[in-house]
Amino acid sequence: MNPNDRGTKKWTSLMMPEHIEMLQEVWKEDEKEKKAILDEQQIEENVFALHCAMKDGLPVKIKHHNGVNYSCSTVKVVNMNQSTKKISCKDYKNKEDITIQFDDIYDVSVL
Repeated sequence: MNPNDRGTKKWTSLMMPEHIEMLQEVWKEDEKEKKAILDEQQIEENVFALHCAMKDGLPVKIKHHNGVNYSCSTVKVVNMNQSTKKISCKDYKNKEDITIQFDDIYDVSVL
């Protein structure tokens, strides 16, 4: 329940379960963080950093949008596919495979 919405909280006992689910979905939508739009220069800097890290085998910290908000991942870039606009990486901590869309990347920093 949303703590700022005391009126709805008061009436939930009289609502149908479907209505409660719909309200919870609306509240989840409010919590989502919108994906920022990058300019061409920032995109080129990110791609350059990814290429250098992949070529030299260096780990990178990637801040990317995960559909709800932004998260940071420390990864080693394995492959960059320009046609599908995806990068394949291995998580630096638990070695699992990760695929990230270029459009979701906000910032890249080589470690």
